[in-house]
Amino acid sequence: MPGGFRLLCIVAFMFVFVIGVFAADSASPTTTPVGPPKAKVAPVEETVQGHKIVDPYRYMEDSSNPDTQAYVQAELSYTRSMLDPLPGREQIHTRLSQLVAIGTIGAPQLAGKYYFYTRREGTQNQPVLYVREGVSGTDRTLVDANQMAADGTMALDWWFPSEDGKYVAYGISASGSEESTLHIIETASGKTLPDTIERTRFASVAWKHDNSGFYYTRHPKKGEVPTGEEVYHVKVFYHVMGGDPGKDPLIFGEGRNAQDIPGVSLSEDDRWLVITVFEGWSKSEMYLMDLKAGTPPVEMTTGKEFLYSGDVLKGKLYITTNEDAPHYHVFVADAASPKRANWKEIIPQSEAVLQGVGIFGGKLFAQYEHNATSQLRLFDLDGKKLDDISLPTKWDKNEAFFGFQSFTVPPSIYRYDLTDHKTSQWGKVDAPSIDPSVYAVEQVWYNSKDSTRVPMFVVYKKGIERNGRNPAMLTGYGGFNISMTPSFNRSAYLWLEHGGIYALANLRGGAEFGEDWHRAGMLDKKQNVFDDFIAAAEYLISAKYTDKDHLAIQGGSNGGLLMGAMITQRPDLFRAVVCAVPLLDMLRYQNFQIAKLWIPEYGSAEDPKQFAFLYAYSPYHHVKEGVEYPAILFMTADTDTRVDPMHAKKMAALMQAEAKNGASKERPILLRIETKAGHGAGKPVAKQIEEYTDIFWQLGVKP
Repeated sequence: MPGGFRLLCIVAFMFVFVIGVFAADSASPTTTPVGPPKAKVAPVEETVQGHKIVDPYRYMEDSSNPDTQAYVQAELSYTRSMLDPLPGREQIHTRLSQLVAIGTIGAPQLAGKYYFYTRREGTQNQPVLYVREGVSGTDRTLVDANQMAADGTMALDWWFPSEDGKYVAYGISASGSEESTLHIIETASGKTLPDTIERTRFASVAWKHDNSGFYYTRHPKKGEVPTGEEVYHVKVFYHVMGGDPGKDPLIFGEGRNAQDIPGVSLSEDDRWLVITVFEGWSKSEMYLMDLKAGTPPVEMTTGKEFLYSGDVLKGKLYITTNEDAPHYHVFVADAASPKRANWKEIIPQSEAVLQGVGIFGGKLFAQYEHNATSQLRLFDLDGKKLDDISLPTKWDKNEAFFGFQSFTVPPSIYRYDLTDHKTSQWGKVDAPSIDPSVYAVEQVWYNSKDSTRVPMFVVYKKGIERNGRNPAMLTGYGGFNISMTPSFNRSAYLWLEHGGIYALANLRGGAEFGEDWHRAGMLDKKQNVFDDFIAAAEYLISAKYTDKDHLAIQGGSNGGLLMGAMITQRPDLFRAVVCAVPLLDMLRYQNFQIAKLWIPEYGSAEDPKQFAFLYAYSPYHHVKEGVEYPAILFMTADTDTRVDPMHAKKMAALMQAEAKNGASKERPILLRIETKAGHGAGKPVAKQIEEYTDIFWQLGVKP
């Protein structure tokens, strides 16, 4: 999922990762719950690829079904009866509120004389888009989604300033749905213009330099495509400022695969429109459209399964790709002759993985990862290395801005001067209660089942004794070409404050070691991800960090699938599991929400060969009657438009009915469904705090 769409998903996918605190001597609720509800059993039997499949809770796939609604209400009542009475919730809630009040800050984007950036402070539910005129100017609020809904459930999804900063296009959505509506604001006056475009989820926007209009992507409206397909069929359009969006001309996308996702960028002279089309997470195509000549887009890539991205500067096309180089390399070609045969390599593949290249101020900024740690290198336009900056970045003009954070270091923003190569701090969040010096961060390596070496970060208070009984939290992701690098997690910090060990495993399926690492954890290789995680847990135990009675695990989205696999494959290895917005029924997942986009990553049960490996690990189909499982908190949200809530509902009902501990108070299996919230992006701070508090109970913290 490269480029802006990948970044958004990365941001969306990373936001739902939630951490708790676990202790063996946890308190019990002060009231006795009546036990989990008895969900209606209505088996649906079918034959899939020659296999008899029985689904006892198929009706739960319909959220409007009365039996589904009755189960959900009973389940939520049961969950609250278990979570609410715990003594000490108020203290946990208070400290979490303090930690979440540590704000966020994003690296600024320069446009003309303006600096645009987002910041969230204190108890604000949503980040605010600010603008600063000049490097030493005063910050001014430009877009504040907090003022759009009293409960904080309106969210700023994305934003694109015009080249000179006169206008900003931005997307707003409600209740975590990510169903963005595009708006335009005039920077100088703060006036919202009448231009409004619906169905711009995950939009890509490229402004013309005279501000007369912009190229953008949008989804179809109902009636334009078959029912249920409105979440696909993304196309490129052009909008003239002040014009009717319904009459915007189609630029690109007609006749393509419904799941293709295009993105756009425009050269500095408005002549060349670069269109990058993502076809899953291992393949993209790149087209170049000569707007001056008015000719159709020309495909520049090979049609093979590689990833490509590119920018045009002064008639030169700069391409970053993993074609025949799993760690990526950079080419240059004349925009007038962009075919593959005319490309010239200027930055070769290296040991580090090239994550992306930007061109500003007449320089190439290359962001790398080496052993899951970010680096930045500066090159001239011929590929000659000029400097090293060991931090991630966003850039423009003759200055670059990069953000830095780590497991125990809150976010800060730094400015890098391209003229004198000096670095200075530009902004930071206020975090008086954070002391990074009392914690240690180490990177360890362990062998997976097939002897593959896998790295893992381990964080803990300095001086902690490796006695084999420390409470430990292990997390991971392992998918979609996404790297898991050190970042500041406010709830994880509470875990560390209570003496917990926090571990992050860099599993196959991610981008930490290039495309080979990604492909080793997708489709028929998905079991490698699960084996890597199991080996990580076994390493923590063998190295005396913890034991199976003190080890908790958590993950969300694709990481929720990972949790489901751990629950069903190694229920003996973990004491507690937080399984958030998960994929669990892997035979039917592709039929819901936007999940057909993920078939290139997971496969589909509609394909006989792919059915075999999906059925082999699908968590919903591997729950066994009478087995004792860990304590489990399934978490989902009613307006999740990515992973359908049916996964968590069906799995919770099945496990409460089948597991030995289905009605246990000591190892409860609970379902938590958030209202007016989606997959995680745009979730209000108030809801985050309540969610974290519930998780800490499930994992047994003593305040």
